[in-house]
Amino acid sequence: MSLDNPTSLKEAATAIQERRISALELSKAAIERAKSSHSRLNAFIEIEEEAALQAARQADETLARGAATGLLHGVPLAHKDMYDRKGFVTGCGSKIRASHVATETSTVMQRLEEAGAVSIGRLNMSEFAMGPTGHNFHHGRALNPIDPARITGGSSSGSGSAVGGGVVLAALGSDTGGSIRLPAACCGVVGIKPTQGRVSRHGVMPLSFSQDCVGPLARSVDDAYLLLQIIAGADGRDTTCVDTPPPAALHDDLRSLRVGILGGLFETGLDEVVGAAVENTSDVLAKEVGLVARTKGIDMPSVAELANVVAMAEAGTVHFDWMRERPEDYGPQIRMRLSQSLAIPAPIYLRALQMRAVMLERYLNEAFGDADVLIAPAMPFLPPLSSDVDIGASPKMNGVVSAMTSFTRPFSFLGLPVVTLPVAASPEGLPIAIQVIARPWREDLAASVARRLEQVLALPAFAPDIHSRSAAA
Repeated sequence: MSLDNPTSLKEAATAIQERRISALELSKAAIERAKSSHSRLNAFIEIEEEAALQAARQADETLARGAATGLLHGVPLAHKDMYDRKGFVTGCGSKIRASHVATETSTVMQRLEEAGAVSIGRLNMSEFAMGPTGHNFHHGRALNPIDPARITGGSSSGSGSAVGGGVVLAALGSDTGGSIRLPAACCGVVGIKPTQGRVSRHGVMPLSFSQDCVGPLARSVDDAYLLLQIIAGADGRDTTCVDTPPPAALHDDLRSLRVGILGGLFETGLDEVVGAAVENTSDVLAKEVGLVARTKGIDMPSVAELANVVAMAEAGTVHFDWMRERPEDYGPQIRMRLSQSLAIPAPIYLRALQMRAVMLERYLNEAFGDADVLIAPAMPFLPPLSSDVDIGASPKMNGVVSAMTSFTRPFSFLGLPVVTLPVAASPEGLPIAIQVIARPWREDLAASVARRLEQVLALPAFAPDIHSRSAAA
């Protein structure tokens, strides 16, 4: 049976269902890509070859028996190293948890398994998901598949690298202040941060328990949205997961949609090439939807500061015992940040939490106004060079790292759904990405606008596609 190199999750699942390819063949090909690209991407912490091939064989046997199959039956994926699977290590990109074997399976992984997906391994990440650049003191940084001198973004660095590099079609990441959106932006792929409470976090490593979100990275909006639909939904094991209708189907007719182009903070400090891409995107949208208008937004810098206070205070709580007992087992950058987090006064943290509802209401009224979705850059500049953000390697490190999250943190604090996708390429061939932001629970609107942009702009893949080359090896 010949390998027909499916380029989407639906194509892969359909090829398996129609017996044009087996789940075992697809998984073997993905594992080969993971191995052959390791020196170039460093995307994996562990390739779980034996378990993956066993799961793929079982998928083929199930199909041969004519038993019921799921939407991703036999399709190989890989995920950030922070999702528990019973009997497997969940290392969280750390030394402290490097040998931790999970005793149960996280809800999102269980839902993917029920959909028939095969997991081929654990993907690299910033240690304990703390770090927007993707650097990891213990495992080394995952490399950007477009330009290895550039960062992948973090903390879902391996997810961005593996998907952008064509190793897998999609992967789960997590987002607390931009950890899905930044890797998507840096690696030229699509990322979805859902509404806070849309996806269960049971069995997922915590960082900031009031801002953590689980979401997908994929090579297309359709694939990312399919993964979101599979993992979303109420879960009795996670009381913060809201029982709300599932994400609606995407819309083709967008003529009545109202789109706002965020100004204010989001026009500050933009590289010229990023500003030009946002302008072009607004021109494209003006032809594709009913209304495009400019909105000045509200005092977003204060929202970003509140987001950081909440995230760091909660991270300090999560790591309090380990910081007392095993501080030397943290990488130096993470240890420094956690030490600072323990100094945040409780009244400051509680005040920040109290302000969230007020700021959200104000944002929905003033920034959105009559708009259904908003458009904003994902980052103010192109993917930074690793040398500019290595610890102690550059005097501008702190400024670059802070600026990276200035456009993403506010929407984490407000709990809003965001789809990030590339909309242009720089002269160097680097991706320029935007965020499409919707009101709570309207991921369908954000993703529909993103898909229309994807269709109209028709950008080629940013990284060399190793899919067919490795599969045929």
